[in-house]
Amino acid sequence: MDTPAPQAGPYDLLGVGIGPFNLSLAALAEPVPGLRTLFCDQRPEFRWHPGMLVDGARMQVPFLADLVSLVDPTSPWSFLNYLRDQDRLFPFYFAERFQLPRREYDHYCRWAAERLGNCRFGTEVTALHWVAAAGGGHFRVELRSTATGRRTEVQARNLALGVGTRPVRPEAFAALDGHPRVFHSADYLDRRDALDGARDITVVGSGQSGAEVFLDLLRRYGDAVHDGAVHGDAFHGGAARGAAPHGDEGTGLRWLTRTRALAPMEYSKLGLEHFTPDYTRYFHSLPASVRDPLVEAQWQLHKAASAETLAEIHDHLYERTIGRPIDSTPVEITPGTAVTAARPGPGGALELHCRHLDSGTEHVLRTDAVVLATGYRAARPAALEPLSHLIEWDAAGRYQVDLEHRVATLPELTGGLYVQNAELHTHGVGTPDLGLGAHRAAVILNAVTGRTVHRLPTRTAWTGFAPPAPPVPAPAPGFPRPQEWTRAAAAGR
Repeated sequence: MDTPAPQAGPYDLLGVGIGPFNLSLAALAEPVPGLRTLFCDQRPEFRWHPGMLVDGARMQVPFLADLVSLVDPTSPWSFLNYLRDQDRLFPFYFAERFQLPRREYDHYCRWAAERLGNCRFGTEVTALHWVAAAGGGHFRVELRSTATGRRTEVQARNLALGVGTRPVRPEAFAALDGHPRVFHSADYLDRRDALDGARDITVVGSGQSGAEVFLDLLRRYGDAVHDGAVHGDAFHGGAARGAAPHGDEGTGLRWLTRTRALAPMEYSKLGLEHFTPDYTRYFHSLPASVRDPLVEAQWQLHKAASAETLAEIHDHLYERTIGRPIDSTPVEITPGTAVTAARPGPGGALELHCRHLDSGTEHVLRTDAVVLATGYRAARPAALEPLSHLIEWDAAGRYQVDLEHRVATLPELTGGLYVQNAELHTHGVGTPDLGLGAHRAAVILNAVTGRTVHRLPTRTAWTGFAPPAPPVPAPAPGFPRPQEWTRAAAAGR
């Protein structure tokens, strides 16, 4: 759609970016009487990690982690209502799977985005300004239609930044920027065909994306990998002589990770209570010096691969090596290994300089292609630059975010600036988790309206994360108890 026409008055809330989190906010906000909202995204339509919608890949959260259900299960934007609209309730019922296929979650979100009246795609937010005024003020939002180039402006009292995260490309691979066979897993499906003909492919990264890419490559090149088609010198460094066409000498596969163990994501019922509002409040109460190392230590809660995917990889390798020695398969899985540098090698190959973390041993691997499943990092939109001087950044240049997900700003900026999925350092491992998306959206909506639009539970976990409060000492004999002091003071005694 084209950009909206200028409005007579400010929107109550304007969302920048329409990923799952701002889409959740749009869905929960739309039916609120008298609330004027607009959500803008420069893309022509909703897409959720399109490069990783691999066949067979499933979500890591149950279907109840949709846009609205954990806050308002009666909403017309629930996943169950989507199934009803698609005539898929009975097939879903018989499937008996709590976790959805990734492709179905993407289709569900597009279904909602196309029907919500407050979402505008093809509309880029190019700049955000604060206009101070007596008794308040407003954000001036510059918009541009990506289809026509037409520019307009609107006003908003509050903003919600939901621009998502950007792929992380390690500095060690800087010398290979632009190489056609070195790309991030975010682009995997778009660029997978470029891997055809490679005799040796390396996947870097131990998380869910790395596991899914490695599994997909095992399936894609499975016959060549497991049927003895690869000559011994085509793997373990032999790729330096150049790539042979797929199907001639086959394809060797390698999975390389810094993580010392390919341990599965923590998925016990009590472990999952780290993804509750209770844990978010506890984490937010900790000093920054504790929070930052704690997030890194909790990698198995939010960065690991699912046990199911790891089991599928093992099952695939097991079945394909029946009747053969394990080492007859040109597949390497090598944890605890860091890539310190990567550069072009002889004969068109790539050289990965590696260090084994436990032993300190250094070695060089030669490969034809690399898929970087190296994660994502919160992005700061360029449109925010005009407001940068009004934001109170922390010592590391990050947002300071309160429990209502509002960014700390200088006093002259009185409008609400909220962020979604940019507060891992202040709110903990639940920040990128879809299961907390609806709750966070409801918290923001309640803050923007100044009232309880959505009632939220006060307790969501059995676990008590904070230490118990110290006991109140018993008063000495002859002294009134604290509640008696209060009554006495109220009576003027």
